[in-house]
Amino acid sequence: MADLFDEHADEVREERAPLADRMRPRTLDEFAGQEHFLGEGKLLRRAIEADRVTSVLFYGPPGTGKTTLAQIIANTTEAHFSSLNAVLSGVNDLREAIQTAKNRLKHHQTRTILFVDEVHRFNTAQQDALLPHVEDGTVTFIGATTENPYFEVNDALVSRSRVFELEPLDDGDLRQIAAMALTDEERGYGDRDVEVTEDALDHIIDTANGDARSVLNALELAIETTEPTGNGGIAIDLSVAEDSIQQRAVLYDKEGDAHFDTISAFIKSLRGSDPDAALYWLARMLYAGEEPRSILRRMLIFAAEDVGMADPRALQVAQSAAAGFDYVGMPEGRFMIAECCLYLATAPKSNTTFSYFDALDHVREEQTEDIPNHLKDPTRDKEELGHGDGYKYPHAYQQHYTSQQYLPNEMQGTYFYEPTEQGYEKTVAQRLEQWRERDFDEDVVKRAQKYADAAREEEEEETP
Repeated sequence: MADLFDEHADEVREERAPLADRMRPRTLDEFAGQEHFLGEGKLLRRAIEADRVTSVLFYGPPGTGKTTLAQIIANTTEAHFSSLNAVLSGVNDLREAIQTAKNRLKHHQTRTILFVDEVHRFNTAQQDALLPHVEDGTVTFIGATTENPYFEVNDALVSRSRVFELEPLDDGDLRQIAAMALTDEERGYGDRDVEVTEDALDHIIDTANGDARSVLNALELAIETTEPTGNGGIAIDLSVAEDSIQQRAVLYDKEGDAHFDTISAFIKSLRGSDPDAALYWLARMLYAGEEPRSILRRMLIFAAEDVGMADPRALQVAQSAAAGFDYVGMPEGRFMIAECCLYLATAPKSNTTFSYFDALDHVREEQTEDIPNHLKDPTRDKEELGHGDGYKYPHAYQQHYTSQQYLPNEMQGTYFYEPTEQGYEKTVAQRLEQWRERDFDEDVVKRAQKYADAAREEEEEETP
């Protein structure tokens, strides 16, 4: 009796399933896109058709067919196909699936393909629990992930799997998927009189950003919510399509690859002095819901790291933008962010603040030298120690500068900071060159005098 109820429930669920689920391809011939590894004669296609699929990882953005590929394999293989969702499953579920696979292999000599959707959601312990059974052949592993497996999946598991990267679907692929949904009488709307104008379909495809699920969801919403015309047909024009997709779907996971790739593109555009590209990536991040303060923090770092001494005002602009945003908030705070973005993108660039790390390397690798006596603090020592004796107060000299030793004895002539000729730093370079030349000239004189004094003393010692 329970089986009858279950069967009826499955039928109802299939009838009420979303269009994207109903139209999920069942064979490779129905699958759209990913020709780079599923085209005729390609490796994965041959393996699926020959039922010789080894452990694989499908990696790519949502709506590109990762789960669908796994189900196609399930439909074509003679092996038993088991699936887990890493979000909903724990170690106990994994152990149960593995034990069942062992029993199936032992008693029925049937191999098991274990599909783990969103495998990056498994923690390290769960991935480790799976690894031995992939190694010994208890299961053939198929994983699907939207995150880069080389960062989010255990190295050992990745090394035992073939990684296939799925790309966002192009307009032709999405148009093919839409056409199938509109003509399929069993699973789609082929049994209904539906007319979608070309500009409406173009809008739906354009706003989907390569996501097949987004196209099918938009079509379903448009068709199911549009009143039939007098003859019973349903007409989907541009205005209906725009209502069906109020906002473009932007691939952006705040914790995933899309986040890091977009912020990387933003920073590299700033560094490359391209204000248009920088504004584009900025708009894309804010549109997708990125935390504005996170962007401002990145621009503060950029101002010191990549603009630096070429325009020291950049750091002030970034700081002012951050403070102004905290005071104003959204949406007007976008003006502060945009102004800071434009200033940084168009500012002269210098990364000489990295010279700090040259000094740090010296500290780590070289023997620590004593601080020159005249630089020491005289206020906390007894007078007879002589700390601070001989120190020259620069403001007492013309141009508020005088040659003086500031580095330890063994480091004289060591330079960490080499200014560029960019922006304000060109002025700094000229000034520093004059100071260093003066220091060098005085050092030469001092050394010559030192050698002369030593020679004279030696000569006096030899004279009877």
